[in-house]
Amino acid sequence: MNYKAVKSVLFVCMGNICRSPSAEAVFRQKAQAEGLSLKVGSAGTVGAHVREKPDHRAQKVGVERGYSFKGIKARKVTVQDFDNFDLILAMDNANLAELHKIAPEHLQYKAKLFLDFADNHDEEEVPDPYYGGANGFRFVLDLVEDASDGLLKQLK
Repeated sequence: MNYKAVKSVLFVCMGNICRSPSAEAVFRQKAQAEGLSLKVGSAGTVGAHVREKPDHRAQKVGVERGYSFKGIKARKVTVQDFDNFDLILAMDNANLAELHKIAPEHLQYKAKLFLDFADNHDEEEVPDPYYGGANGFRFVLDLVEDASDGLLKQLK
């Protein structure tokens, strides 16, 4: 894949209230700081939280690090997202498998694991912090920041 041609990125987790909106907020800000004009979004593989704002714990730790969640609301990923986004990044293997189930065959290549871009962590998946405490949300941000930096290196 020619990452320099990427103009849009969608981040995907299960419910679109913790990991993927955090990735959207972090990546959007980091891309803007680098002077990149990209379409950035997030979605979930299930629609249980459609139209809800991100989890208050995700927002709290994100805001503590200077990220904005303004305008981010949960939605379910669609087949059309594979036409609308150049790169679709799953937070874990289960959500990557769900993306591959709905992706048109000729667009399967767009779906990848987000942490494939991380340089400073060995984790392959961003763990779901939903049932844990604040430290889990902080660790998610650590991973998201690392992978965002790595992705931005590929895009520049």
